[in-house]
Amino acid sequence: EDDEDDEVEDEEEDFFKEDGDDDEEEAADLFDDDDEDEDIDDEMVTTEKLGDDFIGMDDEDDEMDSFELEAEELDREQEEDDRLAEEEMITNMEQTAKFVLPSGQEIEKVGTVAEDLALVQLRIKENINTLQNFAKMRDPERSRTEYMSLLIKDLATYYGYNECMMARFVELFTLADVSDALEANEVPRPVTIRTNTLRTRRRDLMQALRDRGVSLEPVGNWSKTGLVVFESQVPIGATPEYLAGHYIIQSASSYLPVMALAPQPNERVLDMAAAPGGKTTYVSALMKNTGIVFANDFNKARTKSLIANIYRLGVTNTIVCNYDGRSFPKVVGGFDRVLLDAPCSGSGVIAKDPAAKTNKSEEDFHRCSHLQKELILAAIDSVDAKSKTGGYIVYSTCSIMVDENEDVVNYALQKRHVKLVETGIPFGVKGFKNYKGKRYHDSLVLARRFYPHKHNMDGFFVAKFKKLSNEIPKSSDEEEEKEKKKIAGKRSNATNGAPTNKKAKNSAALDIVENEDEVDKAEEDIFNSQLSRKEKKKLKKVALQNLDGMLHADDEDQKKKKEPTHKQKKNEGKRNKPATAEPTKNSAKNKKQLKKQKQPLVKTPPVVNEAVVNQEEKTEDVKPLKRKTAEKVVAEKVVTKVEVKKPVSKKPAKKGKKQPQAQPQEEPNPKLQQKKKSSTKAKKSVAAKVENPSTTTSSGSKKEAKEIKSKKKVVSSKTEMNQKMAKWKKMLKSNSHLFK
Repeated sequence: EDDEDDEVEDEEEDFFKEDGDDDEEEAADLFDDDDEDEDIDDEMVTTEKLGDDFIGMDDEDDEMDSFELEAEELDREQEEDDRLAEEEMITNMEQTAKFVLPSGQEIEKVGTVAEDLALVQLRIKENINTLQNFAKMRDPERSRTEYMSLLIKDLATYYGYNECMMARFVELFTLADVSDALEANEVPRPVTIRTNTLRTRRRDLMQALRDRGVSLEPVGNWSKTGLVVFESQVPIGATPEYLAGHYIIQSASSYLPVMALAPQPNERVLDMAAAPGGKTTYVSALMKNTGIVFANDFNKARTKSLIANIYRLGVTNTIVCNYDGRSFPKVVGGFDRVLLDAPCSGSGVIAKDPAAKTNKSEEDFHRCSHLQKELILAAIDSVDAKSKTGGYIVYSTCSIMVDENEDVVNYALQKRHVKLVETGIPFGVKGFKNYKGKRYHDSLVLARRFYPHKHNMDGFFVAKFKKLSNEIPKSSDEEEEKEKKKIAGKRSNATNGAPTNKKAKNSAALDIVENEDEVDKAEEDIFNSQLSRKEKKKLKKVALQNLDGMLHADDEDQKKKKEPTHKQKKNEGKRNKPATAEPTKNSAKNKKQLKKQKQPLVKTPPVVNEAVVNQEEKTEDVKPLKRKTAEKVVAEKVVTKVEVKKPVSKKPAKKGKKQPQAQPQEEPNPKLQQKKKSSTKAKKSVAAKVENPSTTTSSGSKKEAKEIKSKKKVVSSKTEMNQKMAKWKKMLKSNSHLFK
């Protein structure tokens, strides 16, 4: 090979010599064809210099053909050598291109043990090449997830991210763009300033700053106020122009939400997260200090910088307030336009805040997404859809994560009558319609994404809504809450005496408890409702009061029923007159006997109440009545007055054991009983009263029979109610710690 190289060099030297001879021949021909005006001395000089070169020209012409042939052969040989060299390089790459994946233990050690960053970078490149051509270059015994897990760990080690953040970047970008996006986050963005059109013009500002030694140019054709500062001999934030309010230091990406909002003069505009004031003052400048701008910020400490910038830039149409953005529709509403630059994770401004590489976790992303969904609904509710010039909402974040952007916008489209419209920004990447198996609304392509490695500005997201109606659509959750409120209303009416009728009270109380589905809903209302602590405490108190009230509601109603009215007492007195005539004639001995016989008779329960007592013994939760019922009082009076004659009192007792007491017997004709005035028949009627008071002929006895019938129904339903209510009450008391 060395000999061949020497021969090639010799041939090249000969070729260049001959080429030089050809050039001299051409120069000689030119001198031969010169004009007559040229001096003879000059011709002599040129012929003397070139004379030697012209010797033997004819011989060289003969040799040119052979030389050309040799040159062609050399060219062919060179092409063949190049082809062979390329083939050798391809074979060598095929042998070494297969990336050898480390073992599982070695992969676990990645990130924990200090490694050479050059080796890590080389491994990242080889791994990305393998993943891009995975079918040919993969190891058949290893899966793609193993390659991806190693890539995430290597990237996190090389660029200084935690694995959570790096996994999100790898999912968001393609393998070809991941390294570019991460490298862009390592480079600071150029310094940009915005001209305050309330005080000066951009052309005048550029001239003034150039006179002070500042090198700057317009930020682009898409902005009429932005300037990029390349170099400055003076601090850009301490010039007289800055102190006079002619410009503000503001990143180029923060121009975009205000440009999308496009506020018009004499409108009412709300900036829900205004501090430090760059966007607010831009809105006021576009409105030419007309209309009203509400600059709100939740952090009171940040309002100081907001107020300072408002004063410095000469803004006079702004009201600064300090509220939670979620409560703003209740405070002030009816705006023409709302700008929501929502608080976010800051994944798009890592170049400014490198701490975001390591201090973000999945919980932070979920928490930010939940807050952003609440804020965007509040922003939409604050806008008046009937506005003649507005009705627009702009949502923006300095994050590039889908959880904080497309997810939130899609949620707003589902919960409110809004639609997405064009942002008016002439550049940017379209929003995602599909991401990781999730499908979003088709109109999300109208949203815009901005990346550091593509647009040379901070990562940003902008979406613009148009509100269609002020009505809030009813969701399934709200309907469930209304049903729960209805159940609570029924319960409060049953205990607070809203139904005036006694039967209505009992039926309302029974309707609440008999339906087990409603009881389950009431339990879910108490334990699973997203209410405040005060509301839960109130709900707990009301529930416990309602339970106690329902347990004693039937007892009080029955007491009122069992207490005889004034008319019933008069009727009882009339019925008992013939039976009380005979004992009054007896002597003191009979009275003593009556007193002795009263005690055992009172202890034995009357026959009428056996069915009630038997049913009450079956139910453990029913409390004994404190007051005597009307039937018991009548029965005791009759027994004490008839017991003078023993044979009369024994017979009914025997019959009473055999006869069922639950169903009343047929009532005899009252006219026939009035005709029979003999004492024997009166005694039999009294005995019949003791045996079964429901067979008495008076109107009071009929009412008593009806009360017995109704009592059975009340007791049977009451037992079921008390059993369910007792269980529910125990459950509430056992789970009372959930309300603390």
